[in-house]
Amino acid sequence: MLKETSAPAERDVTGPRSLTRLLGIFDLLAKAPDGMSLAELNISLESPKSSLLNLLRPLVAEEYLMHDAGRYRLGPSIFRLSAGVMAAWNFSKLLRPFLVELAKGTDETVYIGVLAVEHKEITYVDVIESEQSVRYSMHVGMRRPLYCTAAGRVLLAHAPDAFVNDYMKTVRFERRTPQTITTKKALRGELDHILECGLSVSRGELLPDAAGVSSPIFGPDGTVIAAMAIGAPLERFDRERPRLERQMMRVAQRASAVGQADEE
Repeated sequence: MLKETSAPAERDVTGPRSLTRLLGIFDLLAKAPDGMSLAELNISLESPKSSLLNLLRPLVAEEYLMHDAGRYRLGPSIFRLSAGVMAAWNFSKLLRPFLVELAKGTDETVYIGVLAVEHKEITYVDVIESEQSVRYSMHVGMRRPLYCTAAGRVLLAHAPDAFVNDYMKTVRFERRTPQTITTKKALRGELDHILECGLSVSRGELLPDAAGVSSPIFGPDGTVIAAMAIGAPLERFDRERPRLERQMMRVAQRASAVGQADEE
């Protein structure tokens, strides 16, 4: 199995606890339409008031929470965030049938990725792993570089010019394998090729024995909203490449057409 693994988490005795408290606050307030006081949150979360205040103050400042008459309630920012999460869920749900079709037609691992602008990486939002014993393996939520992955380069090729220019200036091109693209000139050439042919191919750049092919998914306004991709062991990918590329293009084009029609 060709498997991508995440880096070990850094030891942080306060971060995970603070995150748990933060999520606990949102969970409690979502069930309390009249809000809760600091004392009530203190009792429910079994957390010191001083620690809670350190979390509550910035949340109020950013309007994730509202504080009035001594009570905390959910604010407009958290509702905007939740709306974005639901939109992403619906988006993934809309594309899921095409991902299933691609998986059945190729018998390889297939996945959808979106641009994580803040991290300047690709985030995988849906994955169907191949049932073959030797396969490309990953999980939902994993982030990977844009410059050395097929789907990542699709997103980078279709990103706004300002983002691409900033990316070229700030991102360090780490040589993951002997095949990894590590120069701006070579990457620019790949991006131009993707825009011209509608396909992105990566062979042994992130993992030495793995390869991928990806195409863009267009939204109703003509912008790229995601990249759909096939991942496979390098030897099998090379043997099946023409068929995989045809399948990739066909399914991605149909997914784009349905996504645009859904918004009309």
